[in-house]
Amino acid sequence: MEKLGMPDGEPIEHNMISRAIENAQRRVEGHNFEIRKQLLEYDDVMNQQREVIYRQRREALDGKSLQPAIVEMIREKAEEIADVYAGEKALPEEWDLKGIRDAIFKQFNFHLDGFDGDMLENLDREGLADLIFDAARSLYDQRESAIGPENFRQLERMVMLQTVDGLWKDHLLSMDHLKEGIGLRGYAQQNPLIVYKKEGFDMFNEMISRVKDETLGILFRIQIEEPKKIDDLRRPKEQKLVFSGGEGPAKPKTAQRQGKKVGRNAPCPCGSGKKYKKCCGR
Repeated sequence: MEKLGMPDGEPIEHNMISRAIENAQRRVEGHNFEIRKQLLEYDDVMNQQREVIYRQRREALDGKSLQPAIVEMIREKAEEIADVYAGEKALPEEWDLKGIRDAIFKQFNFHLDGFDGDMLENLDREGLADLIFDAARSLYDQRESAIGPENFRQLERMVMLQTVDGLWKDHLLSMDHLKEGIGLRGYAQQNPLIVYKKEGFDMFNEMISRVKDETLGILFRIQIEEPKKIDDLRRPKEQKLVFSGGEGPAKPKTAQRQGKKVGRNAPCPCGSGKKYKKCCGR
């Protein structure tokens, strides 16, 4: 400022300087806007997933019957087993029968009776899916009848909520890990946002599939004890004493010693020559 002969505090005014500052400010604001825009786009991915999960939780918490959803899960898993082990163009004798049996037992906890060549006659892949679904649905209805429709509806809600909550927490952690390293995809000439959406969608679908697998697995395997057995387990130990003659619990008999008491330092009665405390009294 001294070289230019201008006093301190004198404002610098020039069209070139004003335009340069304005352009720099515009670039900075544009960059910040792009950052905020990308953050919102990343959040939109999670918001869409949250809507699906929270809708499922609200249906269970509101006391709505989950039976239609459970039946649809059984149908999907039956079709999935048929698709995996019975090829679209493969003949029934070419199907992986052992794989089908193992998959049915793993998912629905039952063995399909009479599953042999005679049953497979004139059967296609859709017929196989219907066969698995009918058998699983029949078993499911039997469990409902044994437990009671009202209790079974409550059990479905409890199992669904527990399964969804556990897997959703794991999914949120996985999505955070994905988001932390997604920026590195730019070095591979990939759009990080597009990759994040695609991989996040795949991870979400995998989580939904696990929810169905684990929900059906628990419902088909859970065992309900009889009320009498549950009461016996809950009864305090002191109430399980044997009562006799209506006079209260029978007192334990006192053990009586037979013969004369032997001192600890006395010779052992067995004739070993050792002291009692080092022989039979040990």
